[in-house]
Amino acid sequence: MAGPRSGSVRPGRPGALRYGPMQLREIMTSGVVTAGLDADLLKVARLMRDHNVGCVVLCDPEGEPAAMITDRDLAIRSLAEDRPGSEPAREHASRPLVTGEPDMDLEEAAALMVQHRIRRLPIVDGAGLAGIVTLDDIAVRTGDLEVAQRMTQEVIEGALPGFFFHERG
Repeated sequence: MAGPRSGSVRPGRPGALRYGPMQLREIMTSGVVTAGLDADLLKVARLMRDHNVGCVVLCDPEGEPAAMITDRDLAIRSLAEDRPGSEPAREHASRPLVTGEPDMDLEEAAALMVQHRIRRLPIVDGAGLAGIVTLDDIAVRTGDLEVAQRMTQEVIEGALPGFFFHERG
């Protein structure tokens, strides 16, 4: 029997994230929806709707990624707080912006995402924003839905208070 192919999931101890050699450039989505730091909430929401995405990367005047605003940020930090749509999106963005690099191994990126409790990882190279990797990308492009489910659970558990995961009587 041959060893794992490049990009395949390698068996490991239960619960461990183990991948064959795969770099983020192989699974990232290159078309990233962006807006300037001065974009307002309404513009960002419309970009998400029009491009059918769950996040927009906010870039500084030089085009460098500076922050990211997600659909959850819009719902929890702005709409639920009754903030006007004319407010700058940067005030409601997730920070700090955690990024990866195209040559980063998938396993390293997965660990970074779990550590920072994020579902989306913008990919930056020397020329600026190169793409984005999401938990869905990891599931679809590696063919291992179980890995993405495990990562999602770890991300969610890290973001919510512990009492949500205790049995209730």
